[in-house]
Amino acid sequence: MKRKYLYPLLVALFTLGWYAFEQYANRALDAPLIEEGKKPKVTTNTYFLPSSTTDQVIHHHYYSLSYSEPDEQAEWVAYELKKNQVVNADFKRPYFEVDPKVPSKSAHWRNYKNSGYDRGHLCPAADREFSKEAFEETFLTSNITPQRHVFNAGVWNRLEQKVRYWAKRYDGVFVITGGVLKDKVGAIGTENVTVAESFYKIVYDQSGGNKKMIAFLMNHAASEKRLQSFVTSVDQIETLTGIDFFPNLDDETENKLEAAIDLTHWRF
Repeated sequence: MKRKYLYPLLVALFTLGWYAFEQYANRALDAPLIEEGKKPKVTTNTYFLPSSTTDQVIHHHYYSLSYSEPDEQAEWVAYELKKNQVVNADFKRPYFEVDPKVPSKSAHWRNYKNSGYDRGHLCPAADREFSKEAFEETFLTSNITPQRHVFNAGVWNRLEQKVRYWAKRYDGVFVITGGVLKDKVGAIGTENVTVAESFYKIVYDQSGGNKKMIAFLMNHAASEKRLQSFVTSVDQIETLTGIDFFPNLDDETENKLEAAIDLTHWRF
């Protein structure tokens, strides 16, 4: 073989070999983190977790999620918000980071750059200001979704504030939230991160032995409407998402609470 052909071939083979080695090394480094993410933590309340349509549930210390690789975001994020966790802290906002516990890696934050959409938290950073570790954990890209600013900073923010109010009033609540990914208005970035047409939030409380549940479904748009106007049944959200919420509740309780649209026990 002529030397002028041999050198480029050797360079190509070396490049391919180095790339394969890097991929293998990265997988070897990531494997312990991925396995660690599969295990519930002492802070995880697994009893209230929904089903996963993707079979890719990741447990962080202060929230759990079900990651949808085709949508490059979580189909749900779930966490307990206790009364004593609702505090105000002046933590510096960290940079967003790819979630190393997602086997395929969560979408890079650069997908959102110049997209016209906010990096909208699913588990709000403001719900995790009781510790720096908990606060920073919300800045993993598996916990964000593209949201229009007028929605993220508007009616969605009002709902998040109301949830914190309920956590204080009712001595803690359990929260499940996400986008309705089956209905999308488009995608952003090189990884095609789904832009949801609507978002949901479900809040469960059993303080004082009285079990109650409330669900919200919001179009991905600005709104000045009262929060009460977005209340729907959990059954409706299950129909839209294919997710089974609160599967560990006894059937009678689950069926009753998930079918109801009852605002009487929630202070607005």
